[in-house]
Amino acid sequence: MINQSNRAGADRRSQSLADINSLVSSRSETLSLYTGLASHRPFNENANFTDELKHFCEALIDYTASAHFRLYQHLAENRERRQAVLNVADNLYPKIAETTDGILEFNDRYGDEQKTALQTQAVERDLSHLGEILADRIQCEDQVIDALQDQRRKKS
Repeated sequence: MINQSNRAGADRRSQSLADINSLVSSRSETLSLYTGLASHRPFNENANFTDELKHFCEALIDYTASAHFRLYQHLAENRERRQAVLNVADNLYPKIAETTDGILEFNDRYGDEQKTALQTQAVERDLSHLGEILADRIQCEDQVIDALQDQRRKKS
């Protein structure tokens, strides 16, 4: 007979792995859209730019929410018991929160088509800055993910 505690642990690990995979998939989609969007210079000459930017903003917010609900909420609700993972997450969370603020600022500026039309001169600068924010966020997320997966490998 399978020990209920072992099954619950395996279920948690399976769910955690699924959450990580979902986060990475959402992140990959967002980065792909970012790359496509950034390649459309000059922005004011692309008739579809405003629609593409809106679509990108939607994906960006979905990715940010996915990270929160799939990874950080798990940690914030004290469902993680491995101290090494908690230490990494505690050290990185302030930086992750800072990147979230930058992402939300970008979305506030460009998520609405009417606002976007008024700000096309600043979009190149803002996209570049957002790229730096995303790079920082991904680096932090990868450290949390590595900690989660490293602890699992040690148990295997």
